[in-house]
Amino acid sequence: MTEFLNDIRAGGIWLPDWLASVIIFAVVISVTLFAHRILFRLLTQLVESKDLFWRSLVSRLKRVVRLAMLVAALSFGATIAPLTDTQSATVRHILLIFFIVLVAWMAKTVKHIWMTVYLRRFKLDAEDNLLARKHVTQTRIMERVVDLLIVMVTISACMMTFDAVRQYGVSLLASAGVAGIVVGLALQPVLKNLFAGIQLAITQPIRIDDALLVEGEWGRVEEITSTYVVVQLWDWRRMILPLSYFIENPFQNWTRESSALIGTVMIYLDYSVPVEAIRRKVEEIAQGSKLWDRRVVNVAVTDFREAVMEIRILVSASNSARTFDLRCEVREKLIDFIQREYPASLPHVRAVMNEPPARGRREAAE
Repeated sequence: MTEFLNDIRAGGIWLPDWLASVIIFAVVISVTLFAHRILFRLLTQLVESKDLFWRSLVSRLKRVVRLAMLVAALSFGATIAPLTDTQSATVRHILLIFFIVLVAWMAKTVKHIWMTVYLRRFKLDAEDNLLARKHVTQTRIMERVVDLLIVMVTISACMMTFDAVRQYGVSLLASAGVAGIVVGLALQPVLKNLFAGIQLAITQPIRIDDALLVEGEWGRVEEITSTYVVVQLWDWRRMILPLSYFIENPFQNWTRESSALIGTVMIYLDYSVPVEAIRRKVEEIAQGSKLWDRRVVNVAVTDFREAVMEIRILVSASNSARTFDLRCEVREKLIDFIQREYPASLPHVRAVMNEPPARGRREAAE
């Protein structure tokens, strides 16, 4: 291109530097757009028989690759264009920053496509979604950590292109004095939750859609971010807890290994009730319920009180919501059965009237 301009000037045709620069930039942009169109036409045909990841990758990266190719072409054009050293350095510096941002954009797009395609294999609305909750939780946490790392690396790379900022950063790290201590103390909660998020992704004490009993409230894990966890409570309220809470505090996870749960129904009846009849009725209720998972049904007398005996009923269901509804169903149908068949066995208070002595009866009669 430079030789072409020199030939034009040698032939007596004079072009101002700004017009020559515009021509050079227009040519490199046109060639780049043409090359981009040919390249992605070939790539589209190449990935037609590939899996969803590669097809999505080519489709989603088309725009950002075009911008990256234009930035590289403009940087080349700025090198050969008749610009001053200052102008050329300024243009190439700006284009370098754009290129760094575009590379970060590409990395984030590739990460998003891979995680989206990966999570398509798992369904949270399945009956037994333990495996899905495990992978979704790991993926969501690691996605936020990777996003944070991409942003940090991008900002650092952009700052390193400025000599003054690079020297200041080096001197600040070398000093490691009071400023370093202040920054470390200021970032302590952020770093604490960041490492807690990595630990949660690896050990997984909680997962997306887990049923938890935390701070005396029952709810499900709705969202796990890079710094906090959103728990949707049973009455649709949201409890927001930092990630470090689940590392430092005890809580109950009702779906840690399986979504199935055993529900407990406690009932207190008079000693006269036939326990075997209660057992048969509970088994009948469980057999006729669509909520029971056909695994556990048990009736046992677990304690004797002064006036009543304690009967514990165990029934199982496939998840916590169905277990709660099954417990309510057992209570309702069992108490209806007792009221109809054994009303005298419901708890009641006995009172025995002792007769007064003979002398007291005579005095009362007088």
